[in-house]
Amino acid sequence: MRGKAQCESCLMPLDADSGPRESEKYCSYCFRNGKLTYEGTDVTEFTRLAYEGMRKQGMNIFKAWFFARMIRYAPRWRGR
Repeated sequence: MRGKAQCESCLMPLDADSGPRESEKYCSYCFRNGKLTYEGTDVTEFTRLAYEGMRKQGMNIFKAWFFARMIRYAPRWRGR
């Protein structure tokens, strides 16, 4: 049995994405206008940006910290 689909960049559950998605692999925050919104390769920087974004959206500090820490296990970032 397969789990719920998640963004391959930030691990957000795709069924929780409220924005218009352009990709089957990425959420609307990570992929817009036909490309990844963060094109860099620094997982630490991406994690920081994702954490700040979650906090700006009103997410609890501990929940945002936990989800940000999990990003390094996303398919896009494995091995980096």
